[in-house]
Amino acid sequence: MTGISAAAFALGIEAPAHASPTASSVPADPFGLGIASGDPTHNGVVLWTRLAPDPLAEDGHGGMPLRDVTVEYEVAADERFSKVVKRGRAVASPELAHAVHPEVKGLRPGREYFYRFRAGREISPVGRTRTAPARGAAGSLAFAIASCQAWYHGHYTAYRDMAAQDLDLVLFLGDYIYEYGITAANLWRQGTGGLGRAHAAATVTLEQYRLRYALTKSDPHLQAAHAAAPWVVTTDDHEVENNYADDNSQYGVAPRDFQRRRAVAYRAWYENQPLSRESLPSGPDMRLYRRLRFGRLAEFNVLDTRQYRDNVPSDGGATGGEHTDPDRSILGSAQEKWLYKGLRDSEATWNVLAQQVVMASVDRDTGDGVTYSMDQWDGFTANRRRLFDTIAEHDVANPLVLTGDIHRHAAAELKADFGDPDSATIGTELVTTSVASDGDGSDSDNLAPIWLGNPHVRLYNARRGYVQVNMTPSEVTSDFKVIDQIEADADGNVTTAARFVTEAGRPGLEQVAGGVQ
Repeated sequence: MTGISAAAFALGIEAPAHASPTASSVPADPFGLGIASGDPTHNGVVLWTRLAPDPLAEDGHGGMPLRDVTVEYEVAADERFSKVVKRGRAVASPELAHAVHPEVKGLRPGREYFYRFRAGREISPVGRTRTAPARGAAGSLAFAIASCQAWYHGHYTAYRDMAAQDLDLVLFLGDYIYEYGITAANLWRQGTGGLGRAHAAATVTLEQYRLRYALTKSDPHLQAAHAAAPWVVTTDDHEVENNYADDNSQYGVAPRDFQRRRAVAYRAWYENQPLSRESLPSGPDMRLYRRLRFGRLAEFNVLDTRQYRDNVPSDGGATGGEHTDPDRSILGSAQEKWLYKGLRDSEATWNVLAQQVVMASVDRDTGDGVTYSMDQWDGFTANRRRLFDTIAEHDVANPLVLTGDIHRHAAAELKADFGDPDSATIGTELVTTSVASDGDGSDSDNLAPIWLGNPHVRLYNARRGYVQVNMTPSEVTSDFKVIDQIEADADGNVTTAARFVTEAGRPGLEQVAGGVQ
């Protein structure tokens, strides 16, 4: 393996130059889980595929033989591959479920590229990716944000629409899979046929997590969206267990046992996403927070609000109580320091936080009292105060928070003091609804009065969909897309419920289309 580290070889990043796949070692149709790219830089991108000719094989190996297979890849400047600019090989090993994560370098900034894989005689579909702009470039950026895609609750119509757009980037903000067993009670996605008994079990083992990713990634619209643009991904809770906090299960699992569950869950996450070697898990630990730069236009701070957070407060009090403890953090001390330093040093026009749970304060008591969700940033008010103080003290330009989790569209203005509606607006939060979780949904529901009772919340909509964002040096335009139905089939109509503009230098939301739902 001259010139190649053992780690790169083992992680499916590179392979020896003399390595070549043998046709006899690769079953037919091995690209059943699609292809993807992710984490673009100004000169490179991570590619991904996982060989799985029988994706739903219950042993979690996708029908692959338990031996190494060398996978070739090509990157070209054109879709016909007449101008190939990079070629390489990576080893797909059974230890990583035959996934490969080649990290392609030496590409030109701000350029569209096409890529494909070969294993034996089999050639994958063609994917499209794009590098980030040059470090000093301004330019513009078109991207989508998505989250919460419980496969069993409905079809991925959002991805059908997303794949048809000319996007530079997709940001996925958590709950790519759900850990619950799939039974007749929660299988709302129609026309799926029967599922084997293995899918009825909650995911606890590595094999079960692999199977759940395979089921999710078998969706053709999700595969098309992955192939259409590079993705930047992070997790929330359901990739492991609902509402977990660091080593703390909310379902009575002992910390040592929960660490084992977290270890296999993170392993399966890495195996199924276009992530670099920096995110390779080490037991129950995985580095997910990272920073991506898009010229002078934007810096994306991708956060992890699960792995390092303090546990749910013991009192959950509405006023005062443990959730106001100045030592509590949703990010953990190391990630906080990393984030604040990045914000202080940033020269970008837009400073984006791509993260999981709602940052704006939301009082859930429609009467005279106050009640907050302890799972969101309201459960970590001192951490939020430190973040807002950093933004104010260092005059951080145009903070934009992107959020998922709640299965609802929401748009909110971030206030210096949420208790005072007249206090300064210091940032903007765009919350995307779910891709599928909670089924069809509706324009409004019983939670609407709670959310809209907070004056800084400007939008609430309970249908499924995603948010499409167009960013320029002067403004951000956000389209909150909704779908009329997703349970029956993937043919639902996609419309825009509301459109907002946020001008550079003027944090907040100006509604230019649609109405408060």
